[in-house]
Amino acid sequence: MRIAVTRPGEDAAPLAARLEALGHDVVMTPLLTIAPRRGVLIPALPWQAVAVTSANGIRALPAGHGLDKFRVLTVGPQSLAAAGAAGLDAQAHGGDADGLAAYIRGHLDPRAGPILYLSGAETAGGLEGQLAAAGFACTRVVLYDARPAETLGAAEQTLRDGRIDAVLLYSPRSARIWRGLVERAGLARQAARARHLCLSRNVAAALPEDWNSAVSASPDEAAMLRLLEQSGRTL
Repeated sequence: MRIAVTRPGEDAAPLAARLEALGHDVVMTPLLTIAPRRGVLIPALPWQAVAVTSANGIRALPAGHGLDKFRVLTVGPQSLAAAGAAGLDAQAHGGDADGLAAYIRGHLDPRAGPILYLSGAETAGGLEGQLAAAGFACTRVVLYDARPAETLGAAEQTLRDGRIDAVLLYSPRSARIWRGLVERAGLARQAARARHLCLSRNVAAALPEDWNSAVSASPDEAAMLRLLEQSGRTL
């Protein structure tokens, strides 16, 4: 299968290697570019836990952040690996922002101290609001911006030729960017035939109803790869 991988560069490279090892052709189509913010200060508070919903939230930490003495909660294997590489004591729970919020509500006590939430400028899932509604003191610190792609890049001609079999989409925002770029290029008809594999129902909801899409059984990369395998049998 020829697959469009839409994740930002650092996340896309290991995924592309896995796909190529499975015999697929990969079209690198990063829809977001991660730009860490400069001069961000992390408040020096007695954090009960640090919540991170993206590996980019770890990679964008400023030097001297002082978080190595706190418990770090991530959402999945990639953010967990990034935390480990940064020397942080981390655990992964929930698979996405909603799942992590549910874990925190079920296992942490609002009276035990504040939660630090490391994020990008645009987020999905509303973790901060969910924790605040549950009585937690939650401080969000924005560490990076995710800038949208302006073109489809290498995917445009491949899609125009009808040679993209599947598109991997991991967030509602990336799905909206993909849709917008496709429609701007006049390629909606070609895109509708490709299989769009979505991390969650919220991601799929950002696509036109008549596009070919499927939703992962759980919001993690292993489930996305299983969905890809299943989709390959029907193409």
